[in-house]
Amino acid sequence: MRTTAMLRRTLLVIVTALGLLGLGVPAALAWEGGDGHGGGGGEPGPSGTVEYVNMGDSYSAGSGVQPPALGAPPQCLQSARNWGHVLATRWGYDLTDVSCGGAETKDYTTSQYPGVRPQVEALSASTDVVTMTIGGNDSGVFIGAIQACGTAAATTAGTGNPCERQNGDRFVDTINNVTYPSLVRALETVKDAAPHARIAIAGYLQILPAERGCYPAMPVATGDVPYLNDIEATLNDAVRRAAEATDVTFVDVTPASQGHDACQPLGTRWIEPVVGGTNPVVVHPNALGEQAMADLAAARLD
Repeated sequence: MRTTAMLRRTLLVIVTALGLLGLGVPAALAWEGGDGHGGGGGEPGPSGTVEYVNMGDSYSAGSGVQPPALGAPPQCLQSARNWGHVLATRWGYDLTDVSCGGAETKDYTTSQYPGVRPQVEALSASTDVVTMTIGGNDSGVFIGAIQACGTAAATTAGTGNPCERQNGDRFVDTINNVTYPSLVRALETVKDAAPHARIAIAGYLQILPAERGCYPAMPVATGDVPYLNDIEATLNDAVRRAAEATDVTFVDVTPASQGHDACQPLGTRWIEPVVGGTNPVVVHPNALGEQAMADLAAARLD
């Protein structure tokens, strides 16, 4: 009975915390230019300052990392310590941060929440630098795979590969057939809106170790760890291919983030686990992860 209750609580944490990224909050605020400051990676425009736009989803927004960004729409869960703010502070850039938790590629051209303008509207011919993470929320693949594997793991107490047996290739097929072309269209839209900008898109930090997981802190069955890793690798490869197809800079975060997954101790991990973590938005970067993303992007952009 005690084991069953624990499994139920774990599932409740997964569904509730991941669901934060899809819930709207009343009294939304329209985005405005941020106040981040930081130099390298872009050339100053006519005004003498580098106009920098950070856009994308929760990994770009730093959702759950405290403190929240002042003036950002509250439902976007944007952090004042996300990689965009870190880069702007480092380089002295004039930052406009329109990143928003739960964003899909469609939210570049449509309003994600009432009162929140399409992200691409932050771009213009005077934009010098753009950074983003995007694609993981399209078709519910990223969150959907984690939720599906968490639910499956609860049925076997973390043994076997129930998630793979139940879902097969459906997540990988969706990434290749739906997410990838959506990424290409989104990047083409960004390039059209910011024709003179240096544009960079990053992949997603490694969530799990290469072999064994850490059930129940990360409620993924032992045999499903390679399965979930393969889904994430497919997603990151789709991001890479889309960047290559549109001549956009790709920031490969996978090699550097190995050994910093959600199963590692506090101070080593860049991703927070479902159980026993410090970030209320689970399976997302902590402050160290956002800093690491900024460092990796700086190395590519500088």
